[in-house]
Amino acid sequence: MIYVALLRGINVGGHKLIKMKELTRIFTDAGFKNVRTYVASGNVIFESGSANRAALTRKIEKALQKALGYDVTVVLRTLSEIESIVNRNPFKKYEASKDVMLCVVFLANEPKTKPKLPLVSLTDNLEVFEVAEGTACVVSRRKKTGWFGFPNNFVEKQLNVVGTTRQWSSVSKLLKFAET
Repeated sequence: MIYVALLRGINVGGHKLIKMKELTRIFTDAGFKNVRTYVASGNVIFESGSANRAALTRKIEKALQKALGYDVTVVLRTLSEIESIVNRNPFKKYEASKDVMLCVVFLANEPKTKPKLPLVSLTDNLEVFEVAEGTACVVSRRKKTGWFGFPNNFVEKQLNVVGTTRQWSSVSKLLKFAET
């Protein structure tokens, strides 16, 4: 089975730096096959005969901790799950622009309660408009400071679930890369 490991919080703002070549080695040494990385934000495509997602996640997190000396949260998806999200295109009503960033927060677990949508952060200029298929879909609008609010912390706090964020355009490109 082909999986995509989405690593949380690596190579962001100069913290938890790791080269993709090293990341590939860690996954290969852990026994995974056909390991490839996509961009430096911690997207690892690999094959495993195991269908036990929880065991695979623990194995990857343990291998990363051993090799890097710090904890890295891993959100694991099958390639077909990524494909399903891309094909469904929850952002079809929205358009990315210089002032609008479309983001997907991949959730480590399903929220225990169903949130009342939309979830809005006036401070960070964010709107969570959908929570489905283990993801929260977020529209991030540029703030008066010129910066975008980053949805990860907001989503984690609102849903009480750990997640890792990717821009929608990156998710679509990740799928194309993984299918080659």
